[in-house]
Amino acid sequence: MSMRIFEGFKFTKLQTPIHLMDPRAKFIMIMVVFVISLLFTNVLILTIIFLAQLPLIWLGRSMRRWGGSMKGGFFLAGLIFFMNLVTGSTFTYSLAMTIRFLALLSSFSIFFMTTSPDDLGLALEQAHVPYSLCFTFTTAVRLVPTMAVDAQTVIDAQRSRGLELDKGNLLKRIRNYIPILIPLIVSAIRRSVELAEALESRAFGLSSKRQPLIVLEMKASDYLVVIVSLLLLSLAGWASLYAQLPSIEIPLQLPRLW
Repeated sequence: MSMRIFEGFKFTKLQTPIHLMDPRAKFIMIMVVFVISLLFTNVLILTIIFLAQLPLIWLGRSMRRWGGSMKGGFFLAGLIFFMNLVTGSTFTYSLAMTIRFLALLSSFSIFFMTTSPDDLGLALEQAHVPYSLCFTFTTAVRLVPTMAVDAQTVIDAQRSRGLELDKGNLLKRIRNYIPILIPLIVSAIRRSVELAEALESRAFGLSSKRQPLIVLEMKASDYLVVIVSLLLLSLAGWASLYAQLPSIEIPLQLPRLW
């Protein structure tokens, strides 16, 4: 599995309409995509949801990193497809679950690629989330790309020592990643200890009253995004209950293995 999947969770500061959108409006938009993706198991609808995100990625000038994230997610997508087939699901349902995963991965990739962790923390604070939770969440978001870089470094080092990650059956490939996980876990623990010591040295949590330097304000365009997103959610809910949607059925099914 490639570490490229984490490229879609690394923020890059750009002046684009998607980057300048209020994180609260953007979060509502992404959550609407998330809910709609869970409402349907229709291949055509899920494909439309996936393709509808491409203009947002283009507006955010993040197509290359999004492509890297999708390429990194193909292994998990293939695993989801295979596991659904071998457990007795139809080909159409397995394909729908795969497209749903890619749509969800794409939507969260858009959010994190175009949302500053600082703005995300401010949005959570203004939503009256305790600052300790805001700080924990934004720190985790910042550390995901760093952990991905560390993981790729460990993989390169182990490969230089003769470790073959891409040979053997599925179980053997999973076992091959144990020499990757152990140093990665040790590195994560060491980094967390250093972070805890740095926070203690700065008296983190001493004062419960905090006044942010910047206060986020939603613009008219942000309210428009929220309204359109909620209307689409309402329409999708109605369609999932009452509308007769076109579908594709491919009569291919593998026998259950157990």
